[in-house]
Amino acid sequence: MHHIARLEQRLEAEQKEKTVADTELDVRSEIPRRRHELIFESFDRLPVGDAYVLVNDHDPKPLRYQLEAENTGQFSWEYLEQGPEVWRVRIGRTAAAPGASA
Repeated sequence: MHHIARLEQRLEAEQKEKTVADTELDVRSEIPRRRHELIFESFDRLPVGDAYVLVNDHDPKPLRYQLEAENTGQFSWEYLEQGPEVWRVRIGRTAAAPGASA
């Protein structure tokens, strides 16, 4: 039993390290029409299992709907901060795009 508890603790520590190491993509200074392009370019470059933290000046909920429509089952979405002035969302790649080589 102690072995399982130690394993769980190690996995939790590794997850925390990974979260800390996530690249931050701050689009607040970008013109609005350029933001989605940058966000999707960053997502497309993510290897499976990696993530980045999107920093925005408004709730990026429409972006989530677009990701779901274009990348169903391939991403994770976790709010880290929800306004009122800054939103931070951890966006992860959970699966490769259909037809993508691993």
